[in-house]
Amino acid sequence: MTVVRRLAWELWLPALLIALWAIFSATSTDPYFPPLSEILDKFADVWFFEGIRTEIWPSLQRLFVGFGLACVVGIGLGLALGVMTRVDNAVRPIVEFLRATPGVAILPVMILLLGLGDSMKIAIIALVGTWPILLNTIDGVRSVEPVLHQVTASYRITLADRIRFVILPSASPQIFAGARTALAISIVAMVVAEMVGTPGGIGYYILDAQRGFKITSMWAGIIVLGILGYLLNKLFALVERRVLAWHAGMTAHNRGGK
Repeated sequence: MTVVRRLAWELWLPALLIALWAIFSATSTDPYFPPLSEILDKFADVWFFEGIRTEIWPSLQRLFVGFGLACVVGIGLGLALGVMTRVDNAVRPIVEFLRATPGVAILPVMILLLGLGDSMKIAIIALVGTWPILLNTIDGVRSVEPVLHQVTASYRITLADRIRFVILPSASPQIFAGARTALAISIVAMVVAEMVGTPGGIGYYILDAQRGFKITSMWAGIIVLGILGYLLNKLFALVERRVLAWHAGMTAHNRGGK
């Protein structure tokens, strides 16, 4: 399937829903559900291009830093706990307790410790994004074929080389699966943190528009957030395909062999 056909198949339903929204809202007089044409006019006025600099870019900076920290901590700890089974068994109750605690519940603590600035927002994003990556990394390390461990032990390969050349490549599909989930959760955490933090960012813009009864601006901000989430997901999928191209080729080869 060509790229154009695949993209058309992916976008036909959203395009249909947008068309229905435009048709049924064209004559709306409800102040809370304005016509789509008014929302799009506000969208163009606000977000091209001043809003990109003042709202979107600060949000993206926080998201990239927080998500990057989540990847570093989640993968690092996941590799360590996946290799050291006894340590994982000892700390697993603590990990499960912290994982089950919603990030929103920890938000007041973060505000007390870090204030309302960027440090608090980045910390919340990193915290909620760490758990899917951590747990998927542990499972990925544990799912490495035992034969590979036996071979590396027979050849007396060092632990560092085993992690680099055997464990990490074998666990990478699950690591990316956890990172994809973490990215979606991190976007939600970014919006929540910005709504209670200092001015600046998409989350603050949406909440401020709602408080000021600027409903058209609020809807425009929500649309921007949806578009941003979609584009980030597509970018992540592109990186994943590039990094895991060897895995996709191996899977296709195995299916062909069967």
